[in-house]
Amino acid sequence: MTDVETGLRDRLVNVGVDLVAREGAQALTLREIARRAGVSHGAPRRHFPTHLELLSAIARRGFGELAARTAARGGQGPARARLTELALAYLEFALDNRGMYELMFRHDVLESGHLRLRDTSLPLFERLVELTGAARPGADARTVAGALWANLHGIAQLWSWGSLQLATGAADFTPLVRAALDAHLGPEDA
Repeated sequence: MTDVETGLRDRLVNVGVDLVAREGAQALTLREIARRAGVSHGAPRRHFPTHLELLSAIARRGFGELAARTAARGGQGPARARLTELALAYLEFALDNRGMYELMFRHDVLESGHLRLRDTSLPLFERLVELTGAARPGADARTVAGALWANLHGIAQLWSWGSLQLATGAADFTPLVRAALDAHLGPEDA
């Protein structure tokens, strides 16, 4: 691939990342990305033969950002404290990047296999499994981590809709994270 081709490929992905941030995942059409990139509506097909491949490239950027955010927090200390920091970073990312977060976890994008997106998303889950195992020895860490992740994903979605604030009166999701960790790992003081 030439530098010009790589440049156009990167520009298309950059435009997609910006578009999803501004207008949400539903705005990510090939035609709109091409228009905003200043190329013909057929140009993206030279680099991304299917719409799913372009969406996967955009989602890959999101997973990279999520990985960077979670890695930057909670690298030291007991497993429970690191899990708390990971969960908070995860929720902050989800709420700061609602369109990207929605795209990243779309079943069709993950299942497509384009750009080996699952390989990009699984290291975060493996880190969650590792920390869960350390925080709750003897448990089936993979299952508990899966339930915890589902709980965090639910908190992210319900918080972004305003449902949790309405139901709980909470102004901050941190107590919900602590309650989710207690539910899956047992009370911190136990």
